[in-house]
Amino acid sequence: MAKVKFGKWLGGGLGWALGGPLGGILGFALGSAFDAASVTVQSNGKTYSSRNAAPHVGDFAASLLVLSAAVMKSDGKTLKSELDYVKRFLSQQFGEQHAQQQLLLLKEILKQEIPLHDVCMQIKQYMPHSERLQIIHYLFGISKADGHVHELELQTIHTIANYLGVSVADFNSLKAMYFRDTNSDYLILEVAATASDEEVKKAYRKMAVKFHPDKVAALGEEVQKAANQKFQKVQSAYENIKKQRGFA
Repeated sequence: MAKVKFGKWLGGGLGWALGGPLGGILGFALGSAFDAASVTVQSNGKTYSSRNAAPHVGDFAASLLVLSAAVMKSDGKTLKSELDYVKRFLSQQFGEQHAQQQLLLLKEILKQEIPLHDVCMQIKQYMPHSERLQIIHYLFGISKADGHVHELELQTIHTIANYLGVSVADFNSLKAMYFRDTNSDYLILEVAATASDEEVKKAYRKMAVKFHPDKVAALGEEVQKAANQKFQKVQSAYENIKKQRGFA
């Protein structure tokens, strides 16, 4: 039995993330990063133990860490700007103390080979669509952290989105929030630039519902705040198109 200490390092309890491929990655990383343990999980023939099995925020954060590592490893190097971005995000979401522990865990995860398809299939099985969209939005932030986007990172995010069941339209919408061009506002709303004013209005209403922060309310106030950034991009895109076209 491997004994690991993690307490509240994921900002909440762990449920389904402690089994399967995610459990294997987390168990190995926890065993390397901490000592004196707390959850029991059977994964890849090994047993990891813990007393805290209340799910949800922990599952989201665990998924976030593992997929962050997959993107950061894509170009064969881990940049300080990427680690700073992750630390800043984690500090905002879970507090400085938890962020420090999570960053230690991330560094251990980065040393491992990540079975991306298997990990994503586990996440897709248990995580609601709105939360998967939030993860993709966050991963684009990592890829843009140093201001120079590596094509291999974008390919990895595209692969993750595909495995997680995120549609091409949703992927392009989230990407357009970080990578601007003349068509970005329309991509964000998932509507053609040739669409009528009424079609634009309908598309906005649809996206406002899809990306509303309340969709991730179960993850707590801090994650909801992060989701609000995505929601504001939808609102900004709509306002930009309204201004360009001159309709109310």
